[in-house]
Amino acid sequence: MELIIGWLQQNWFETTAAALGLIGIYLQIKQNPWYWFTAILMVLMYIVVFYQSKFYADMSFQFYYLAISIYGWLFWLSGKENNTEKTVNTSRLTIKSWVLSLLASFILFIIIYNILGKYTDSDVVAGDAFTTALSFVATLLLARKILENWLFWIVVDLVSTGLYIYKGLYPTAILFFVLTVLAFVGYYQWKRTLINENE
Repeated sequence: MELIIGWLQQNWFETTAAALGLIGIYLQIKQNPWYWFTAILMVLMYIVVFYQSKFYADMSFQFYYLAISIYGWLFWLSGKENNTEKTVNTSRLTIKSWVLSLLASFILFIIIYNILGKYTDSDVVAGDAFTTALSFVATLLLARKILENWLFWIVVDLVSTGLYIYKGLYPTAILFFVLTVLAFVGYYQWKRTLINENE
């Protein structure tokens, strides 16, 4: 027990950030706009965590995520009617949007991979670049309330789990494993909502 308490005291900052992530994913699945407020707090903490762990692309992504979180919060609230909790409806990617999303992910990967390889001392260049590139696209899809954001997150969260285990970020690895499972839940929950909205 003392070992656990000592570990939590030593890793309280990362553990708190991970806990905020779990709270946030619950609110995200429920399509609650307050998800974005939780995300903002988590992002600010993970900027520190990722910097200290040399996940430079992930750290840089957090600044983008901070801006998108503000945008997403405003966008989700833009659909409110007469001060009710109704927000903008869920939508889906078209074939053209799928192609553009995958192309954007690939281009971002190449750019981030080259930057990390040339200008940082990262030892997880490919993994960091891959998850960050997909996260850029997934976050924008989430902000626009597009169902397929969850498919991107499933891939990101699964790969990230392995990366964080490798780097010894165990609270974050646990968080991302849980996020992988919850991303499946989120996908089917949003899909059900989408069907109901179209009836």
